[in-house]
Amino acid sequence: MSYYRSVGHVPAKRHTQHRTAEGGLHYEELMGEEGFSSDSSLLYHLGVPSAIVDATEWELPDQTTRENRPLLPRHLQLHRLTSTDWKAVDVVTGRRLVLGNGDVRISYVAAGEASPLYRNAIGDECVYVESGAATVETVFGVLHAVQGDYVLIPRATTHRWIPSGSEPLRAYVIEANSHIAPPKRYLSRYGQLLEHAPYCERDLHGPTEPFVVEGTDVEVLVKHRGSRGVVGTRYVYPTHPFDVVGWDGCLYPYTFNIADFEPITGRVHQPPPVHQVFEADNFVICNFVPRKVDYHPLAVPVPYYHSNVDSDEVMFYCGGNYEARKGSGIAQGSISLHPGGHSHGPQPGAIERSLGIDFFDELAVMVDTFRPLELGEGGIAAEDDAYAWTWSGRGPAS
Repeated sequence: MSYYRSVGHVPAKRHTQHRTAEGGLHYEELMGEEGFSSDSSLLYHLGVPSAIVDATEWELPDQTTRENRPLLPRHLQLHRLTSTDWKAVDVVTGRRLVLGNGDVRISYVAAGEASPLYRNAIGDECVYVESGAATVETVFGVLHAVQGDYVLIPRATTHRWIPSGSEPLRAYVIEANSHIAPPKRYLSRYGQLLEHAPYCERDLHGPTEPFVVEGTDVEVLVKHRGSRGVVGTRYVYPTHPFDVVGWDGCLYPYTFNIADFEPITGRVHQPPPVHQVFEADNFVICNFVPRKVDYHPLAVPVPYYHSNVDSDEVMFYCGGNYEARKGSGIAQGSISLHPGGHSHGPQPGAIERSLGIDFFDELAVMVDTFRPLELGEGGIAAEDDAYAWTWSGRGPAS
């Protein structure tokens, strides 16, 4: 994220003395990607950021997965995962793992309680707010997240989620094992979003002022790498991690609302890469927004059938009516998983119904992975077993 920001009080030159009004030193911390070779920010703390007074194991929610075997397209109804006690669920510890592989984990949660302080030390997180609203307190400052926001949180950013309102905060959580950023083809060689990009820096909203909190013996949950996969540690800090009086740089959390994505359209059907919003190692994130569709006189607006030779396609349906999936049972809060090795496309009758349509009122977030996805416990619990047979109308016993 190479868009420079400066928030709060920082010294005139980096790596130089920065003192409090009483004459004490602030503690400078560099948060940087890829060692010292990519984007970074410098944060100025009141306390020593590495000081801890306790560390114990944190037992994570179930992270186990099983293979998509037999190889099937699948429909997962995520709203089934909403707890009747959602007001006591938080965005961090209440996540249900839906799909995952060695590059990405996709979870879902409907929450009403403030989360613990949390840090993902494995990779960046991209959280899509399906509905509801929240305040996201971070070491960089405060973000305000509303329906339709992507919340991008860089690796190792200490933060917490505080839902607001009377309805559950429904969050679709994409956790990378890498960094998540705008696609390189949208960027100049110096990192500016180019004219052909479907969004620009004005659409990205980062913290605007420091958020300093006092406290002692403060717990932070940390998700990190272990020899057998993802593990957790519970740290206790002698002072509150939110003690940053100023920071500057090109690495920080921000929000981007899906309504600010400007769709790219054409005379004939455009391929999924025109809908891309972010990229990471071995997966991409796209969004399908309300838009004018193909205007060739013989155009077929819905997608053509296609075989995912190199990727698994995950579509999260979060608004409107998705023309290609009518008759399949897919609705708001559904996921479709179309795995590599299986040809997929519109449901029966969808092509004829789409002819002559010039506008699609649909909203969906897509993740395409380049390694096969496995089913997590949340995905297994939310599955609609009838979906794979909806193109033929015949089940395996027919």
